Amino acid sequence: MGLNKVIIIPDSFKGTQTAREATDIIASVVCAAFPVCKIVKMPIADGGEGSVDAVLSAIGGNIYEAQVQSPDNRQITAIYGISNNNTAVMEMAQSSGITKQTSLNPMTSNTFGFGQLILAALEKNINDFILCIGGSATTDGGCGMAAALGVKFTDKRGNGFVPCGKTLCDITDIDMSCLDERVKKSSFTVMCDVDNPLFGENGAAYIYGPQKGANPDQVRFLDTGLRHYGDILRERFKRTYDEVSGAGAAGGLGAGCMAFLSATLKSGIDTLLELYKFKEQCRDADLVITGEGKLDSQSFQGKVLSGILRETGNIPIYSICGICECDPALLQEKNITVFQTSEGITIEESMNAPEKYLKLAAKRAMDALL
Repeated sequence: MGLNKVIIIPDSFKGTQTAREATDIIASVVCAAFPVCKIVKMPIADGGEGSVDAVLSAIGGNIYEAQVQSPDNRQITAIYGISNNNTAVMEMAQSSGITKQTSLNPMTSNTFGFGQLILAALEKNINDFILCIGGSATTDGGCGMAAALGVKFTDKRGNGFVPCGKTLCDITDIDMSCLDERVKKSSFTVMCDVDNPLFGENGAAYIYGPQKGANPDQVRFLDTGLRHYGDILRERFKRTYDEVSGAGAAGGLGAGCMAFLSATLKSGIDTLLELYKFKEQCRDADLVITGEGKLDSQSFQGKVLSGILRETGNIPIYSICGICECDPALLQEKNITVFQTSEGITIEESMNAPEKYLKLAAKRAMDALL
């Protein structure tokens, strides 16, 4: 089979390679096998880790740094991007992510640092924002972010405080009068890769609390807090956010962004595919090569692969992944051919030499075409 045009659009291989690194490695192998083939590089993300890099790869821009508060109240350096068209692109994981704390703190971690990151961009006279909210450490409903931007929360005694998961139930009033005026003049689009509601059995606490360190009792407490928070938001803003798709993303930050920033929530992968003009690029493509660390059933639920599948039609898809746990029948139905970097070795071995084994998997993919 000859190739005239290939789109290379992998996600990051978490813990080993960024999406950009994976894209370049795969592209080098494709180019060696098919020297005259047109290669279109699209390092991708779904709203989580790597989203800033992916957006800037699509539309160009520069990286900046800001000093912010970590989820466990330390000073850390966070990065964010400003695109060539003056849009700030920021990952909440950079400021309030689960990897930005010294230990898991499911009850007390907060998103204050994410609000500070937004302030840093506002100081540069930016008023268009893309917020990527995957990878959070928090279950504070975005209250920390709001507090950093000037929103005041009070308890039944009239005392002001910055709510966290542990104290969501203590909120009795929200005062928006001191919200930074620049926020009101700005536009916020939130990229998220989940569609969970704010609370309930599929909500932020029950689905994501355990991976943030919450035990069963804490999960129930956090869910109760989110229910109370949802009631307070409804009273204050005369709108119900509870069941909006994505309200429960990042520990309820999705709901907080809608309430405090008047943000629009969008699928992370769909947003990036639009920026890349992926659908148009697919019209004359012979092959799409994607990839990720682990290919499983979740890959088809709001993640990178699900977005790609919606736009590719009958174009064959090669997925190069660390490990595949998908039903072969499903892969055949979706016209996906899988090449694992861990083929014939352990996943640990493949992760210890990621570039070597990604190249080998990409080479097997090209050999299948020759």
